[in-house]
Amino acid sequence: MTAGGDCPGLNVVIRAVVKIAVDAYKMKVVGFLDGFGGLIHDKAVMLKSRNVSGILSVGGTILGTSNIANPYKYSVEERGKIICKDVSGQAIKNYKKHNLDALITVGGDGTLTIASKLAESGLNIVGVPKTIDNDLSGTDLTFGFDSAIVTATEAIDKLHSTAQSHHRVMVVEVMGRYAGWIALYSGVAGGGDVILIPEIPYDIGKVCKKLDERAMSGKRFSIVVVAEGARPVGGEMTVRRIVETSPDKIRLGGVANRLAEQVEKATHLETRATILGHVQRGGIPTPFDRILATRHGSEAVTMVLEKKFGRMVALRGNRMTDIPINKAIGKLKTVSPDMPLVRYTKLMGIGFGD
Repeated sequence: MTAGGDCPGLNVVIRAVVKIAVDAYKMKVVGFLDGFGGLIHDKAVMLKSRNVSGILSVGGTILGTSNIANPYKYSVEERGKIICKDVSGQAIKNYKKHNLDALITVGGDGTLTIASKLAESGLNIVGVPKTIDNDLSGTDLTFGFDSAIVTATEAIDKLHSTAQSHHRVMVVEVMGRYAGWIALYSGVAGGGDVILIPEIPYDIGKVCKKLDERAMSGKRFSIVVVAEGARPVGGEMTVRRIVETSPDKIRLGGVANRLAEQVEKATHLETRATILGHVQRGGIPTPFDRILATRHGSEAVTMVLEKKFGRMVALRGNRMTDIPINKAIGKLKTVSPDMPLVRYTKLMGIGFGD
C-alpha cells in the first residue's frame, strides 16, 4: 500500500515490488487501494506484471493514497457529528483475511507510525520511507525529494527572467512542512538571494536590508525562496487552515504572501509572491528518483524473503540497509544551521534572515 501524501517515485516502488516478487519469486501480490482506507474497508486488487507495465515514468500512485485514513483514529459520522474511532481491529482482520505473509507499507512519518503500531499487534510489516520533504531521520535520502527540488528549481529559474524584466522582488514559497530541505536545495540550485527555512527564524528587518543592499548596488531584482514552515523570530508559522479529520491537522501555507507585503511596505520595491504548492508533488520522477525508488522496492522484497519484519528500508551513504521502524519515526530530520551547505551559502552572500 501507499499512504500519506503522494510523490514522484511511488509507482516505481510498486513496479519493482511486483516485478521481482511475481516474476522472480512467484509470489502473489495484493495492492490495497487508497492507503490504510483500503485495509480498513478491504479494497484490494491482485497485482501482476501487466498491471505495472508502463508506470515507471508516471507520477502519483496507481493504488491511490490517503493522509486521513488512520485506523487508530478513523473519522466517522455519528448523529451528525464527526468522531474518531479505533478501527484497527477491522484492518487487522482484513490483513488476516487475505492470508498475507507481509504488508509492504510505503509512506512518511505518519504512515510509518501507524505501520509500527500494526507491527506491535503482530502483523508482518516492512516499511518503505517516502516523502518529498526528506525529513525522515532513519534514512539519508528519500525518493521524491530530488523530483521536488527539480520542479522547484525550474520554477525559480523561470521567475528569474520575469523578476529581472520588471525589476521586482519575487518571493517563492516551497513545501517541506517543518523542515527546510526543499527550500535550501532549490534555493541554492536556483540562485536565490535570500533563503528562509524553519530551522533559522528570520528577522524581517534583516531580510529587507539584504534586498535594499542589492537594489542600491545596482541589482534591480531579487529572489526570495521561503519554506512553508518558515517563521519570524519570536513568531509562529503561517497556518492556512486546520483539518480536524486529519492525523496532522495543521496545513501550512501563505508565508510568501505575508513576506511580500512586508517587503514591499518596508523597501518600496515591487514584490510578488508565488506559492508552488502541490505542483511539487506531481509530475514524473527524475532519473535519480527512479533508480532510488527501484532500489527501495527491491530491498523491500528481499526483506520479506528474509522475514525482516517490523523494519524499514533505509539508505546509509550509498548502501541500502534496514532499521527498526520505531527507530525511524518520531523525530524529524531537519536542516542544521551549522551544516556546510548553509555556511558556504552564507559566505557566498546569500541571506537567511538571521
